[in-house]
This record gives sequence, C-alpha cells and structure tokens, in this order.
Amino acid sequence: MPRHWWWWAAQPSIFVQKSATMLIIGIILAFVALAYLCRLLFALAVYALPFFAGLSAGLAAYHSGSGPIGAIIVGVVAGAVTILLGQVAFAIVRSPLLRATVALLFAAPAALAGYHAALGLAHVAIPGEGWRDAIAVVGAIIVAATAWVRMTLPAPTDVGKALPRI
Repeated sequence: MPRHWWWWAAQPSIFVQKSATMLIIGIILAFVALAYLCRLLFALAVYALPFFAGLSAGLAAYHSGSGPIGAIIVGVVAGAVTILLGQVAFAIVRSPLLRATVALLFAAPAALAGYHAALGLAHVAIPGEGWRDAIAVVGAIIVAATAWVRMTLPAPTDVGKALPRI
C-alpha cells in the first residue's frame, strides 16, 4: 500500500498528546515548586532578622579586611547570636509590651521579605501596578503574622521559677 503525503492525517493526535502531556506535567511541577517555595518562605520567615544581621556583620567584616572565610564565620556567629538573644529575651521577659517589641523586631524583616517575595510573584501574573502592590502588601502581612506566631510559639509558660523576671 503506498504511503500518502498526508500520513500525518491518519494519527493527528499523537503529537498533540505528547506536547499536551509535557505541558500539563510542567504546569503541575511549577505549582508544586511554587507551593514548596511558599512553604519555605513561611518556615524561614522568623530567621529574616538573624539573616540580615549575619549578612551585615559578614559584609562589614569582609570590607574591614578579614577575608572571605573570616567574614563567613563572623556572619554565622552574628546570626546565631541574634536568634539566640531573641529567643532568650522572649522567654525571660514577662511584660506583654516588651514581648511584643521583641516579636515585632523579628516580624518586621520578615514582612519586608514577604513583601518582595509576593511582589516578585505578582509581577509574573498581574499586569496592573496597583494590584501588584496590593498583593505584595497582603503577602507582607501574612508572612509577618507567620513570623510573629512562630516567634511566640516556642515561648515556655512556666519559666518564672528558673529565670529572673524583667
């Protein structure tokens, strides 16, 4: 039987199925990656202040001539000290106003990171400038609230006997 030049008309859906399947898999994997990155953003939001403090200290050490290894060590130590001081201060302090201040210190950089992360995602899908800013502000509020809650969660309630009250 001779092959006709319209051989593609006999099975037109083979190419469409392969392309559509890869497109659907790509879209699903993009949503999975987006969900993972959002989960990572919320999980690491409380560490925004120690990260910024460590980065600032590391850059200051590097520019003062300590070299890259010394700058990394200074940055890691500064970040660890920042998170440790924040958690100890939150555990020791009993005044709700001082606890709110400590939690706000950790939530503010998280809000900044959440704002820029939401703004970056909004640039992908939203053409209007006002709507992008609105989505970014909502993202900042959600990330800051998550950091606030994560900062207040590990605070023990019966520390009064072991630690002095301030």
